Amino acid sequence: LLSHSVHCFPPDVNETIMADNTNAEYTPKDTTKRHAYRPAIMVSALKAWAVQEKNGLKDFSLAQCKVAVILAVAHFGNIWEPSYPRNDNHAPSMFWLVNAFLAVGTFMTWTWKASSAGRGGGSPRIVMLGREQTEEWKGWMQWAFIFYHYYRVWYVYNEIRVFVSAYVWMTGFGNFLYFDKKGDFSVERFVSMILRINYFPLLLSFFLTVPLELYYVVPLHTTGFVMTMITCYVGYQLEQKLGFSYWKSRTIAIGISLLVHILFYETPAVNFLLLFSKEYHFRFQADKYSAWMGMAAGLLWGKIGEYMQWAHGFENDQRRRMVSVLQFSGGVALIAFWYGMFGHIPDKHTYNPIHPYVFVFAVIGWLMVRNCTRYLTECHSTLLEFLGRNTLETYVLQFHLFMSHNVQYIPVVIPGADADGSAVLKFANMLLCGTVFLTLAVWARKVTVETQTSVVDLVKNLRGTVDTSRTVVVPQQAQVGGDKLPDVKNEEVVALTELEGGVNKETPSTKTVD
Repeated sequence: LLSHSVHCFPPDVNETIMADNTNAEYTPKDTTKRHAYRPAIMVSALKAWAVQEKNGLKDFSLAQCKVAVILAVAHFGNIWEPSYPRNDNHAPSMFWLVNAFLAVGTFMTWTWKASSAGRGGGSPRIVMLGREQTEEWKGWMQWAFIFYHYYRVWYVYNEIRVFVSAYVWMTGFGNFLYFDKKGDFSVERFVSMILRINYFPLLLSFFLTVPLELYYVVPLHTTGFVMTMITCYVGYQLEQKLGFSYWKSRTIAIGISLLVHILFYETPAVNFLLLFSKEYHFRFQADKYSAWMGMAAGLLWGKIGEYMQWAHGFENDQRRRMVSVLQFSGGVALIAFWYGMFGHIPDKHTYNPIHPYVFVFAVIGWLMVRNCTRYLTECHSTLLEFLGRNTLETYVLQFHLFMSHNVQYIPVVIPGADADGSAVLKFANMLLCGTVFLTLAVWARKVTVETQTSVVDLVKNLRGTVDTSRTVVVPQQAQVGGDKLPDVKNEEVVALTELEGGVNKETPSTKTVD
């Protein structure tokens, strides 16, 4: 999204960032030119952005017109009548039926792509949690979130809480890999991510007069992103300015971050969140270490990649088969441990306080099972990948289109599909509402990205920065103790920072009931 030329600069400036990006590590020249913030220059920059053929004022204005249409449809969907209370739609059998349909769709869209060598050539690389697999993971979790809400399946609450935390974990994980590899701590990056996460939810909250805490996951992910960016910046500066080794600098930065988390969440300082709402006080504590655990996983990802190459590579088939069985068994054991010790607890008020410390067992277990063979690392479902790409928009719009009255009611579009209606009509009603809901969510994502891209180009014009997104900024590593950057290739840099994932809980207009 940041790879668009800044047209107000001379050709020679733009050409400096088009160098071939090879595997060789190098220190890129500072190709960024900034101008002083004098009013005349800023006006000139605004004019340059306004007349851009692409991602300028025209595209921005058109995107806002599209957003207005989406907001209008969401408003009418939110106040739709007739409708009936969502608690009257308690139907666990339907929840499992739609999940069975998803399983069939997953099987029908299962895609295999053989492992390929990295840019430097050599043996094919075994990539765990690549882009497609990440989107797939987000997709089926989002499906479960939404239908958990729709069919009021209370007894899977603890599992849904793990899915929520997995999303926040991905925020720390994906952003850590991005910042650690790219070293991009620019204003443009910050603005881009803040817009991607907050723009559409804030508009919905304002124009539908909905409390922002209904979309509590948005501030959760925003905080996770900012915290990860700061942590990575500290580690980067420790390496660049003080000459610390890679591992020492990153370990200190993540350790400082953990200390800050402990001092805030494990002391009365956490009551600061009560100034905003009790809902935020609960939600932030439920995922107080999720993003941090994701960062810690990101730090170790290079070592995990080495293990995957050793375990599932092409050198030793006998070892590969044995390790696959052991990895699968270990993953199942971790999931069983989580469920047997904690997940089976029926009272959510008993489970919630221990959840932040134990959910990671289920997450690690799932990743071990999902990647227990080379074949599984090479496969993904295109259906689930599609759902995973649109999770932010499906998260916020489910409250107003798939359900209504801020998620508290089920809209009735087909006559006879009310609470006492036939199961067939109610299912058809769900499909109709779901089609409109998903279509609008996909459109909303596209419009949000258009807005994001246009505003980032505006910021570039105002700051006088050329595009450096094609230049890989590799952290310079002091050779103290022989430490070096973990070998995390482009394919492993999980694109989670768009925050397309959403996680959700039942939330009335002013408070959350689950």
